[in-house]
Amino acid sequence: MPAAYVSASSDIAIRVKNLSKCFQIYEKPSDRLLQMLARGFKQFYREFWALKDISFEVKKGETVGIVGRNGSGKSTLLQLICGTLNPSSGDVEVKGRIAALLELGSGFNPEFTGRENVYMNAAVLGLKKHEVDARYAEIESFADIGQFIDQPVKTYSSGMTVRLAFAVAINADPEILIIDEALSVGDELFQRKCFSRIEAIKKNGTTILFVSHSGAAVVGLCDRAILIDSGEALASGPPKKIIGKYQRLLYAPSDKRASIRDEIRLPHEESLSVSTIGAALREDNRSEVTAFFDPNLNPKSTLVYESLGALIEIPVIHNFEGKQVNCLKRGETYRYCYKVRFEQAATNVRFGMLIKTTQGFELGGGVSAHNIQDAIPFVEVGAEYEVAFSFICALNPAMYFLNAGVVGIVGTEETYLHRVLDACMFRVLPDEISLSTGVVDFRCESSFSTVMCGQGKVLV
Repeated sequence: MPAAYVSASSDIAIRVKNLSKCFQIYEKPSDRLLQMLARGFKQFYREFWALKDISFEVKKGETVGIVGRNGSGKSTLLQLICGTLNPSSGDVEVKGRIAALLELGSGFNPEFTGRENVYMNAAVLGLKKHEVDARYAEIESFADIGQFIDQPVKTYSSGMTVRLAFAVAINADPEILIIDEALSVGDELFQRKCFSRIEAIKKNGTTILFVSHSGAAVVGLCDRAILIDSGEALASGPPKKIIGKYQRLLYAPSDKRASIRDEIRLPHEESLSVSTIGAALREDNRSEVTAFFDPNLNPKSTLVYESLGALIEIPVIHNFEGKQVNCLKRGETYRYCYKVRFEQAATNVRFGMLIKTTQGFELGGGVSAHNIQDAIPFVEVGAEYEVAFSFICALNPAMYFLNAGVVGIVGTEETYLHRVLDACMFRVLPDEISLSTGVVDFRCESSFSTVMCGQGKVLV
């Protein structure tokens, strides 16, 4: 059934109750016709339950993040809330005008110009023509796509399309704003511009439902987060805690995923006192957070430079017990190792490594010698070197990449004899009791004391 509306007197903006959605999957187009002719006597399709009995409420003015692996049912859930899909069972109730960014360019006619699509899309959101006229200049300014505003949308890049769609959505004065990962398409400056506007909308009391794979965005923007996996709502709570559970599930070995799902699903923490919860979390981190190797964690973005007489091979990370790992525990020391085989003689050889974020930001690394004078003077043809860099994992939970490089003198200049970008990747495991923020864990410690009470007296 379509989305209903919550009573105007209620402080609930969205209510989802026992919501399920089943899709019929046909192996071939002809099976659809056979199913119609069978009249229920035989089934020519298989069922796929995208959502299973999900229930939650979102209060007016609350910002809630929805996180989960690809295929977990997040987008289906948002479409059901917006009314573009009908549920197989259960109810969805909403209160207020919804503006949604679900799929890139959804609601846009590719044959129409950007200007025409602004008016058409705004009309769908419930705005009158005179209201769009009054807001058009702001929409055009925010989208910032220049003369393309009068070109057909089919000529737009993906970034331009999402710019225009977002500009319309936020200027429709929505009471409920729903965003499904659309902002990941824009460039960094536009993303910052969008998040700044979202923060302003949030302060004005707009209810926001936000789907994102960015843990930092969810923690920074949302009041609460919900973890969905395989169509089931596993957990709901403070964003940082839910992101930790999500990351633990996302990068768990396939043979441990079911047991971790069961642990996340257990509601035992609700009955624990604050002190007991803290002790339990500390115990969890001592007993469960250990480095391990996930064979499915392989970089898909590896870029290998042309060799100038050297070849880098077998980049791996080891713990100090010599075991290969790629899911690391924060605060421990590891060794990044690779082999270099020399197919030509080389002089003044140095080795290097570099750690980067998924966005390509260079966090730091190391080299085997400060300068050419301290480098290996001469390496003969056929020589092989085992290179190892030890490093302390002082990074917060996220995904990171490692480069490997070897340089030497070619002609009169130092240059790369071989270089591999994103040669290796690793994940820093979530640590639910850590108070560190950002990318690097600087081991910050807080302290505070009350120096003045309401009567102006200094407290000692």
